[in-house]
Amino acid sequence: MNWTEIAGFVTGAVCVWLVVIRNIWNFPVGIANYVFFFVLFTQSGLYADAGLQVIYTGLALYGWYSWLYGAEDHSALTVHNPTPPQFIACLAAVGIIWAAIQFGLHRWTNSTVAGWDALTTALSLVAQFMLSRKWIANWWLWIVADLVYIPLYAYKGLWLTAGLYGIFLGMCIVGLIEWRRARSAPVPA
Repeated sequence: MNWTEIAGFVTGAVCVWLVVIRNIWNFPVGIANYVFFFVLFTQSGLYADAGLQVIYTGLALYGWYSWLYGAEDHSALTVHNPTPPQFIACLAAVGIIWAAIQFGLHRWTNSTVAGWDALTTALSLVAQFMLSRKWIANWWLWIVADLVYIPLYAYKGLWLTAGLYGIFLGMCIVGLIEWRRARSAPVPA
């Protein structure tokens, strides 16, 4: 355990809680979190997860803008479900991204967990995109990703990070419930 893992733990927990309560400040806190985890994952040989932090930063900037102005009339987004074709496209994207990253990790790195690293990266990228659109289904992908991340980080000896992802898993379940509740709540006139 080092300072980057501790800083990643704190900023990650705050970021996810802000997402659960649909607070726009999740994006700048998330960007700080991505910097800490980029350093940590590079040092731990989790290269896909390190690269993911760079892409997360771009998606956070996109999400920040979308949450503020992403509706059709350029107003703030509300919580909603993706259409069935959008959800199927997201699942297909997970498969394509997973295969591409796994190929790259096998070919160009010394990763000892290429398949799992690629899977969590693919799930996380698509889930982050879905979160940027305020799609409730993002929580399902995060839940699956966390169920893989926890043993992956434990295997790599990143115990604090594995514990953080256990907390994330619990927060994802709460987030799913809260976002569903927000979606079904009547809109004030």
